[in-house]
Amino acid sequence: MRLLLDECLDRRLARDIVGHDVSTVQQMGWAGTQNGELLRRAAAAAFDAFITGDRNLSFQQNPEELPLAVVVLKAPSNRLPDLKPLVPKLLAALAELRRNSVVWLGE
Repeated sequence: MRLLLDECLDRRLARDIVGHDVSTVQQMGWAGTQNGELLRRAAAAAFDAFITGDRNLSFQQNPEELPLAVVVLKAPSNRLPDLKPLVPKLLAALAELRRNSVVWLGE
């Protein structure tokens, strides 16, 4: 599965998402891109899912209209030590992920 990791998350998290092709917003050259445009670019680049820590994204955008899923990680912060405990839940969710959906993981 092709995954895009939002710039608000620690990019080192990509190393823990094993078994998937993970790119970061920074690697794609899309840093600073607004959420709506970012989701459109991710869909056009054939990403299967966008992983973010932005809890407002699903309220500001309509990801159900895009051909990819959005996974929102709810952790105490966007620092790696707070995100790593969510990786097993993320990997399990990815196995059942459907396009055009929003999945919330964490607290």
